[in-house]
Amino acid sequence: MNKLYIIKIGGNVLDEEKSLKEFLKNFSSIHEPKILIHGGGKIATKFGDRLGIESKYIKGRRVTDEPTLDLVTMVYGGLVNKQIVAQLQSLGCNAMGLTGADGNLIKATKRPAGEVDYGFAGDINVESVNSTLLYFLLKQNVIPVFAPLTHANGSMLNTNADTIASVLAISLSKHFDVRLIMCFEKPGVLEDVNNPASVIRQLNKESYESLLAKGSFHDGILPKLENAFAAIQSGVKEVLIGEHTHLLANTSYDTKGTLITLT
Repeated sequence: MNKLYIIKIGGNVLDEEKSLKEFLKNFSSIHEPKILIHGGGKIATKFGDRLGIESKYIKGRRVTDEPTLDLVTMVYGGLVNKQIVAQLQSLGCNAMGLTGADGNLIKATKRPAGEVDYGFAGDINVESVNSTLLYFLLKQNVIPVFAPLTHANGSMLNTNADTIASVLAISLSKHFDVRLIMCFEKPGVLEDVNNPASVIRQLNKESYESLLAKGSFHDGILPKLENAFAAIQSGVKEVLIGEHTHLLANTSYDTKGTLITLT
């Protein structure tokens, strides 16, 4: 099978013009088929503050009421997505900005209210991905750039970017040899969030559950880990979590950051 890199970028990288520019330059130099999924939570929070829309998070996930849904649709699907696409076009990448609603690429279900009501949050599964259309776009050398938005019943839904990356990786693993790379500003998964040298080089299900029980992980890394293990357990061959500056290393055999494995 041909290689496919599914790359998720988030964290402070999106806030810092220089860091984002360098990341996109590296991304554009990857010759194999690739998909980019971006976040933008801090940018949405900044614009929300200007508009008087308070941001609320529970276990690292944003609670999305109606005003927040309008906010993230504008910021993720508009401002952030189109700025990234424009920069990639300038680097010779024929990028196409997308949400899950475009081409019915990712249909979701609104998360039911339980112990926590996350509001207009979307849950997705592998069957919800239009992998046929994505496969066609990739074969036409189009580079999909996904905002973290899906849709259901005529409404946009805020959907975790790590979840989108994981589900896309699982869905497309039937067509490609997929490596899922989650990039952010940390050098990997840290055993001590305040110590950049405490990178866990390899993390399997057993060691993850042990460290989780000890409360070793910061809330912000939990969605990445949950989705990384979901991907590995569903046929994705490789998942790496690491610093955005190590992107090219993590498309090679000399990888950095944290390698996620089953055993």
